[in-house]
Amino acid sequence: MVGQRVGVVMGGSSGERDVSLRTGDAIARALEDRGHEVSRIELGAADDWSSRLRAAKIDVAFLALHGRLGEDGCVQGMCEVLGIPYTGSSVLASALAMDKVKAKELFRLHNIPTPSAYTFTVDDDLADIEEIHGSFGFPAIVKPRGEGSSLGVAKVNGYGELVEAVRKALQLDDVVLVERYVAAREVQVGVLDGRVLGAIEVAPKKGIYDYEAKYTPGMTEYFMPARLPPTRYLGVLNLAERAVRALGCSGACRVDLLVTEDANEYVLEVNTLPGMTPTSLLPKIAHAAGYDFTSLCESILSSARLHACTRKRPAREKQHSEVEQLSPAVPFAQAV
Repeated sequence: MVGQRVGVVMGGSSGERDVSLRTGDAIARALEDRGHEVSRIELGAADDWSSRLRAAKIDVAFLALHGRLGEDGCVQGMCEVLGIPYTGSSVLASALAMDKVKAKELFRLHNIPTPSAYTFTVDDDLADIEEIHGSFGFPAIVKPRGEGSSLGVAKVNGYGELVEAVRKALQLDDVVLVERYVAAREVQVGVLDGRVLGAIEVAPKKGIYDYEAKYTPGMTEYFMPARLPPTRYLGVLNLAERAVRALGCSGACRVDLLVTEDANEYVLEVNTLPGMTPTSLLPKIAHAAGYDFTSLCESILSSARLHACTRKRPAREKQHSEVEQLSPAVPFAQAV
C-alpha cells in the first residue's frame, strides 16, 4: 500500500480518547518509517467526523479509535458510506463485540463458555437492587455494557459496594452488566487476520485488571507465553479463535479470557481495535510471534477493506450450485 495516502484516525469522544491518541501516534510513526504517506486525523467530540474524513482525501483509514463511536461500528459505517477502506472488523462485528450483552448471547449460542451475568438499567430502581441481585452472590464484577479499557469496571463484595459501583457505571452507560466473579488467571490472546498469534498472561498487582492497571507502567506483570500446560494453552487459543468467529470479527483482535485452576476457561470479550501503546498487549503477543511493531502495523494496514461491498458467495454454496446444475434430480448429499 506504499503510494497510498493513509489516514490514521485517532482521538474520538469516548473515555478512551487519551489511549487512542497514544495508539494513533505510535501507528503513524511506524507507517512513516515504512515510507507511507500518513495523515494524522484527530477527531474531537465537536467535529463533523464525516466532513473531516472526506476532506482528508485519504485512500485508506487505519482506525486507532477506542470506545464509543470509534469501536462500535459507527465510524466503520461512515467509512463504508464514504467508500474508504478501513482496518479492523465490519460494522456488524464491531457493534456486536462492543456490546457486552449481545456478545455474551452469541457466545452462549455458539457454546462458548462465558461468566453468567444479569443486567441493571437506568430505568431500574437502585432501591430494588437486592431483590434483583437475589442469590447471585458475591464477589461480583460490575461493568458498563458498551465501554472499553475496563472503564467503570469494579469488583464488589457486598450490597453497599454493588449499589455504588452500579451508580458509577450508569454514568457511563444506560445498561450495566453484573457478572459473576471467577477466581482465575487473566489471559489475552492475539488474533491477526484469523491467525492466532499466542496468549499472554496478565497479573495485575492490585488484583483486578482495570484502567489503571492497563495503562500505568509497573502496575501489571506480564508472562509471555501464558503460564499454562501445553494442552491447556492450545485449548485457550482454540477458544479465542472460536469467539472471534462467533462475532464475525476480522483484522487484528484481542480476546480476553479467564483460566481457572480447575481446568475451566471463560471468554470475557473480543476487542476489535486493540490498543497499540507501549503497555498494550497485542504488540507484546505479536512480538513473540515474530512481528516487530512496524511489521504488525503494516500487516494490519494490508488487510484494510470495505466489508459491505466485497461479500462473496461461500465456496461451499458455489459447489452446491454447480452440482445441482449437473444433476438437478440427484440430492446434494448423494451427488457427493
